[in-house]
Amino acid sequence: MSRVKSSPLIQLVDEVSRLQGRFTSLFEPVQSYSGLKRMGDLVLNAVYEADSPPTVPQIGRSLGHPRQVIQRVVNELAADGLLERLPNPDHKRAPLLGVTDRGRALKETTDDVALDIANTFLQYAADAEECTRLARELRELRRALEAFARETQEADEA
Repeated sequence: MSRVKSSPLIQLVDEVSRLQGRFTSLFEPVQSYSGLKRMGDLVLNAVYEADSPPTVPQIGRSLGHPRQVIQRVVNELAADGLLERLPNPDHKRAPLLGVTDRGRALKETTDDVALDIANTFLQYAADAEECTRLARELRELRRALEAFARETQEADEA
């Protein structure tokens, strides 16, 4: 029995944190191939995978990082020609972000490297259907956390 009072959510956070470290190690060849730092990979992926062009604050909320951290990474990725700033009709000071052709090519190539690693791991030690189920459930949990964060922020601003 644990010596510290806990909740299922705290236990989940602990396991996810440990998994993050293991996944980072597993996919290290992808990061080495891209030449980007971990945050660069995360931000490029967030923009690439977004349903519509996001803003820096939206990426920050999605990744759970301060806007300033994301802005610094976006600036680096834009300087490297991987991201571009697009006009935002809803906000003059928060441009939308898009992936350039160069960024798209890098992302697609690194996705191929990542897919090779993932497929090898799935053959070795994991069940693809279970991974799909877990990913869906974690996505739902993340979206609930994002909604909670938005509501909490709106309540604090009121």
